[in-house]
Amino acid sequence: MAVVPSSDVVALRAALAHAEAEAARTRAANADLAARVALLELQNEKMRRALYGQRSERGQLLVDQLELGLEELEATASEDEALSARTAAGTTVEAFTRARPSRKPLPAHLPRERVVVPAPTRCTCCGSDRLSKLGEDMTETLEVIPRAWKVIQTVRERFACRACEAVTQPPAPFHATPRGLFGPSFLAMVMFEKFGTHQPLNRQRDRYACEGVEISLSTLADQVGACTAALRPLHFLIEAHVLAAERLHGDDTTVPVLAKTRTDIGRLWTYVRDDRPFGGPAPPAALFRYSRDRRAEHPVRHLAGYRGILQADAYAGYNALFRADRLPAPLTRALCWAHARRKFFELADVATQLKRRKGAAVISPIAAEAVRRIDAIFDAERAVTGRPAAERLALRQEITAPLVAELEQWLRCQRAVLARHNPVAGAIDYMLKDWAAFTRFLDDGRICLTNNAAERALRGVALGRKAWLFAGSDRGGERAAFMYTLIGTARLNDIDPQAWLADVLARIADTPQRRLGELLPWNWRAPIGLAQAA
Repeated sequence: MAVVPSSDVVALRAALAHAEAEAARTRAANADLAARVALLELQNEKMRRALYGQRSERGQLLVDQLELGLEELEATASEDEALSARTAAGTTVEAFTRARPSRKPLPAHLPRERVVVPAPTRCTCCGSDRLSKLGEDMTETLEVIPRAWKVIQTVRERFACRACEAVTQPPAPFHATPRGLFGPSFLAMVMFEKFGTHQPLNRQRDRYACEGVEISLSTLADQVGACTAALRPLHFLIEAHVLAAERLHGDDTTVPVLAKTRTDIGRLWTYVRDDRPFGGPAPPAALFRYSRDRRAEHPVRHLAGYRGILQADAYAGYNALFRADRLPAPLTRALCWAHARRKFFELADVATQLKRRKGAAVISPIAAEAVRRIDAIFDAERAVTGRPAAERLALRQEITAPLVAELEQWLRCQRAVLARHNPVAGAIDYMLKDWAAFTRFLDDGRICLTNNAAERALRGVALGRKAWLFAGSDRGGERAAFMYTLIGTARLNDIDPQAWLADVLARIADTPQRRLGELLPWNWRAPIGLAQAA
């Protein structure tokens, strides 16, 4: 067996290390390029949405997917950069360094802790102790302090009168829940995490235990029920405010409900008041309702005393609300153009057709033309958003009405030559059979083109289903609808729901009934200390 000289072994090892360093540098460079491309794609999509609005029904989903992809690629690029630096050590290969944009300054409102590195007491060159300060260099690092728990002891001293021997003591303060075991900030955190960020109580319990605070699941559930009862007066005020609207957005979504041997499919209904598109001064609010099924009796009961405009999809369960003999008056029906557009879009979208069909996608040119014509109506509608109702109506009659008339004529011509079972014919029939309800926005400036306000309100429920899986009972579904009303209304008014709940729970017990309106989200003002911290 031939013996390889030691000099050759060293050379081989050096060549191998050099090759590994070059390969690591190449991987890091490629990962950096992939992350840059993903960032540009994300920025491009966001700019398109900002300039031209949502370009497809999958627009927001596309942005979410791009952000998720960017997250993974950025992490990969940083990891490969570190590996490149480690591999290049001891070789002649220069480690790859990513070019990063200028860093944003850390938030100015955060407290600063100054840590001074001990300076040398003598000159490292000559050993002299005659040093004078020329200046300093400072770097800032963002850090987080773990959540701090504390117990507040409320002391009520008793005094005896030496003259008459009477005993006096200040009254006990009001507590957010009976027995006052938990403070309002803690209760608000539990409620918001359960209904706002969809963290079930068992997960919260486990996290608190890891932080050294053990609270039983039954105790947390008991506090949720007590908080719901304490907040009920505000729910009544929000409900009255929503049902006093001139126009409501209505929609529903599924919610699994635990049954004996399986889960039933219940429903969460939402009714959103949002007058901002037509310049209305009333603050926005959302009302949620729960039902075990989707029977028509539920929206009829929810809107029993309401009179006005209901903007929703074409669900037949709403039809009883539009009957001429309804009391106190029939509702005005307005349908959603986003629903109608979606039916055409699915027939004109390559990705959707590839999922539904095996082989090559079949794109309908009629559906694509319908999407183009409907998008022109959407473009015209964006110009009137936020203007007063009368001005919206005038602009619609001038700009949008001709586009709608051309669309109707074109749809009827296309429908005449299509077979009954053609998918495009179904999409056309969906619009033409209720054309009066689809075009009602041309006669009333308060009506919107879409029902997106209700769909946005339900978006959190759709996300939350993946976390809490099901409602434990009908009462649990009703409690969820109750809290979604409060949290959803706070979000519509750009209020931090958790901060608002904490302050409300601290004040609602000793707030007179006539002043409860001050605690509503649109009237609420954050306490001075809380506002400064935010």
